[in-house]
Amino acid sequence: MIVFGLVSLLAQEPTQSPVLSPQSSDSITVTATRTPSRLTDTPASVVILSRDTLAVSPSPAVDDALRQVPGFTLFRRSGSRIANPTSQGASLRGIGGSGASRALVLDDGIPLNDPFGGWIFWGRVPRASLERIEVLQGGASDIYGSGAMTGVVQFIRRKDDLAVDVDGGSQRTASGSLFVPITGGAWSGNVAADLFTTGGYIMVKPEERGAVDRAATSRHAALDGTLRRGGFFVRGSHYSESRNNGTPLQINDAILRQLAIGYEDASWTVRTDASDNDYHQTFSAIAADRGSERLTVDQRVPSRSVGGSAQWTHAIGRAQAVIVGAEGREVSGADEEPPNRVSGRQRTGAIFVEDILDLGSRLNITAALRGDRWRNFDAARNGVDLNSRSDTAWSPRLSVLYHAAGRLALTAAAYRAFRAPTLNELYRSFRVGNVVTLANDSLGPERLSGVEIGARSGSFRITLFSMTVTDSIANVTLTTTPALITRQRQNFGSSRSRGAEIDYERALTSGWSASAGFLVADATLSSGARTPQVPRNQATMQLSFRSRAGVQARWSSMQFDDDLNQFPLRGYFVVDAFVAHPISPRLDATLAIENLFDRRVETAATPVVTLGQPRAVRVGLRYQVRRLGR
Repeated sequence: MIVFGLVSLLAQEPTQSPVLSPQSSDSITVTATRTPSRLTDTPASVVILSRDTLAVSPSPAVDDALRQVPGFTLFRRSGSRIANPTSQGASLRGIGGSGASRALVLDDGIPLNDPFGGWIFWGRVPRASLERIEVLQGGASDIYGSGAMTGVVQFIRRKDDLAVDVDGGSQRTASGSLFVPITGGAWSGNVAADLFTTGGYIMVKPEERGAVDRAATSRHAALDGTLRRGGFFVRGSHYSESRNNGTPLQINDAILRQLAIGYEDASWTVRTDASDNDYHQTFSAIAADRGSERLTVDQRVPSRSVGGSAQWTHAIGRAQAVIVGAEGREVSGADEEPPNRVSGRQRTGAIFVEDILDLGSRLNITAALRGDRWRNFDAARNGVDLNSRSDTAWSPRLSVLYHAAGRLALTAAAYRAFRAPTLNELYRSFRVGNVVTLANDSLGPERLSGVEIGARSGSFRITLFSMTVTDSIANVTLTTTPALITRQRQNFGSSRSRGAEIDYERALTSGWSASAGFLVADATLSSGARTPQVPRNQATMQLSFRSRAGVQARWSSMQFDDDLNQFPLRGYFVVDAFVAHPISPRLDATLAIENLFDRRVETAATPVVTLGQPRAVRVGLRYQVRRLGR
């Protein structure tokens, strides 16, 4: 009866009250599904963070803005400003966090996932350059391959409007972001930059701190530029960061460079990119009383990657479109810990086809199939060859969108997805606190099977989903002592996530709007334990006034930090606020407050409990010039 009542309510014709968001979903074009299409015509579950939403986000980090999407999680609750970058892999819908991303992150179609480790350097995307962020939820390996096992996050860059944003405040934090459009005859382009530094805070909770504990600091600099002529484009980027990870001996730094070249028109999309990453990190063993530490590992992890994709789109009449494409990539990397050295290479190739069919004005059917093959080879540890491995995955998907009545649309999908182990998981061990996680060069792929059904009406959407992962790549506890916990990456049984996600947005009056999201996920391992890093319930709420003011709230129930469910992390409720006061038509003074009520957020237990961002206040200036005629 509840389901029939809900469907009846959704099917009602809209009243005269302004229930839709300021930009109707009929006019929003999304690209996270590889082909531009109206949001209302997309069977997949897509959440959009608009330019105005991003403008009132109190955090200077884009991954914190993404936390307004229920189900979006990093490996642990801490964000990119403080967390070790190797723990910043993204995941969606309660599948569980991993250092390697289980979601693909794209920057205007160019992969941001680190080719060696799969994690994300979130500071690479200058905040001022963003037009919007699209989040495609659910398995998407049918068109995106290994990285998209639980979904896709796509950053869409703006093409115009000069923007400058600077601020500073608590914890000796300062940031600046710049976007400059370039036009000149047949050429166009832009330059974007992002600078950030923070003195940070002590992550260990006060009752467990010792003499070795320091504030976790970080700083980064990102610079990129794009030139376009007709359908051709070239983009170059440079990114550097350095961190202190909370004790005198634990540091890391990285330098990344990337070059991308491509061509885009109505029928063809061709892209190729090459990147290199010089990553360095140290680990230490900390005494039980946290009074001293000793250096245990000094790692250098150089890696290189080159890859590309080609996609052809062809319309058949007015009711059908076929997309055919191919992708390939080769990655090489090493873990150098003198006198030890392990290295390897990974080569991948894929072909895919997608058929989008409109049957009348009510029914849309999308079918897709992708085949991936990858090979790990040329691997050696201290000069001794390791076994080569290869594998294949087929990723089908069938989606249906049915416009039932009035504003009501029903959706359904069934799919398979996968994730191949990264070179990092195969060959590089790491240490966090007194937890050592060993590599495993025998790892195979993890595979996901999922089904979902949903209903949407205007800006309201509900989706019920069930996803099962077999041969899950997990950090499995081997031994536990008071001084050291040893884990290893293993293909560990299976895991399951079943639940529901709800999104709603409503335009109020005089420029105000409100939105909310909720995710309930029953996520368990085959052992019967709860899936680590997954809360059972998450909720987000936002009230905003154009790009001038906003209040955001996030609530999460408790979760476990380990596969044995020995280390619980308490639930939390956090409120952030932002306001911009106009000084002139182009210049605003800004005030941002994170964790307004200074709530304690437990982010990890290793087994020492570490904490998330305490209350922080920043003030700044925001300058924007719009082109004439807009």
